[in-house]
Amino acid sequence: MTDLETPVAAPPGPAPRRAAPALLGYVAVRALGLFVLAVWSAARGKNAHTLLTARWDSLWYTRVAELGYGYEVRLPNGDVHSNLAFFPLLPWLERLLHALTPLSYADAGLVVALLASLAAAWGIFAVADVVYGPRVGVCAVLVWAVLPVGIVQSMAYSESLFTALAAWSLYAVLTGRWVGAGALAALAGLTRPVGLAVVAAVWTAGVVSFVRDRSGGAREQSASDVPGAHDGEHAPEASSAARARRTPQPTGAHHATRALGMLLAPAGTAAYVLWVGHRTGKGPLGYLDVQAGWRNGFDGGYAFARFVGDKFTSFPSAPAGAGLIVGVGLLLWLYVTGLRQRQPLPLLVYTGVVLALALCASSYFGSKPRLLMPAFPVLFPLARALARLRTGRSALVTAGVAVASAVYGAFWLNGSGPP
Repeated sequence: MTDLETPVAAPPGPAPRRAAPALLGYVAVRALGLFVLAVWSAARGKNAHTLLTARWDSLWYTRVAELGYGYEVRLPNGDVHSNLAFFPLLPWLERLLHALTPLSYADAGLVVALLASLAAAWGIFAVADVVYGPRVGVCAVLVWAVLPVGIVQSMAYSESLFTALAAWSLYAVLTGRWVGAGALAALAGLTRPVGLAVVAAVWTAGVVSFVRDRSGGAREQSASDVPGAHDGEHAPEASSAARARRTPQPTGAHHATRALGMLLAPAGTAAYVLWVGHRTGKGPLGYLDVQAGWRNGFDGGYAFARFVGDKFTSFPSAPAGAGLIVGVGLLLWLYVTGLRQRQPLPLLVYTGVVLALALCASSYFGSKPRLLMPAFPVLFPLARALARLRTGRSALVTAGVAVASAVYGAFWLNGSGPP
C-alpha cells in the first residue's frame, strides 16, 4: 500500500502532454456516444440536445440556476419534492456561465458538464498514473469512458463535476498537497451529498499521516538516546545505515497545511446542510427531511435487496434480478481485488464510501448505476488487466466495448433514461 508517511512523487514531464493519450481516447469514446445518440434520437423523432439538457435532474438544476431555491412539487401521495435536495455548485456555475456568455441556463449546464468530464478524465489519469504508471492511467480513463451509463458524463448532471473534484482531491492527497486536497473536497461537498466520501478519504489519510509522523518521531528520539550517539563513538557504517533509513521529520509548516486541509475538507457539505436546516427551520437534520420527501435515505441496503428479490416473483423479470446480483457481486469483487492489489488507503476509503452510499440507500433504484459512476478507483483492476494486453488487442477490446456502450446509452436515454 502506498506509504502515507511521505507523499508520492508526481510523475515527471508536463502533465497535459503526459495525459494527452488518455484525453484523446476519452474524447473519441464520448464523441462516438454522442453521435450514436444523435442518430438514434433522430430515428425515433426525438431531440438529442433535449435529452442531454432538459430532462430529469437537469431541469431541477436549471431551475435553481435561474430562480434560486424554494421551488417544490407536492405529489398526490403526499411526498414533497424540494429543489433544496440539489447541491448548489453546478447551478452556480450554470448561472455564472449564463451571465458571461449568450448560452441559456440549460446549455451552460451542458458546457459545464462536458468540460468537467474532461477534467474528470484527466484527474482519473493522474491518480492511476501516480499509483500504477501512465499505461494503466490511459486504460483507467478508457474503462471509465465506456461504462454502460457513460452517456451521463455528457449530460447536464453533476456526476462529471463531482468526479473531477474528487479525482483531483485524491491526487492531491496522494502527492501531499493537503490544502489543495481539502479545498477540492470542500467543493465536492458543494456538488453532491456523496462528497462525504472525499472528506472521509482526506481525513483518513490525514490521521494516518499524523500517527506515522508521531511514531517516526518516537523512533528518532529512541535512536538519539543510544549510548555514544552524542559523542561520535558509534561505528561509521552503522551510523550511515541509520541515516539512510531515517525519514526527514515533518516541519511545523507540514503539520499546519495538513491540519488546514483536513479542516477545509468538510466545509462544503457542512455549510450547505446547515444552510438548508436554517432555511427549513428544522436545524442540522433539516436536509434529511428534504431527502425524505424524495424517499431517499440510508437503510443499509434493505430496500434495494427487496427490490432485487421482487424481480424473482415472475419469470420475465427474473433475468433482470439475476443481472443485478451479478452486477453487485462484480463491484464487490473489484473492490476486494483493489484491496488485495494494495491500492492506496485514500482510494479504498473513498471507493468504499461511494459504494456504500449508492448500494445501501433507499433512493430510486434506476439511478444507482449513475450514482456508482464516481467510484472510479474500483475500475483500476480492470484497467491493469487491459494494460497488460498488447496495444493492438487492447485497442480492439476498447473499441468494441465503446460501440456497445454507445448503443446502450442511446437506447437507455431514449427510453426511461437516468432519473
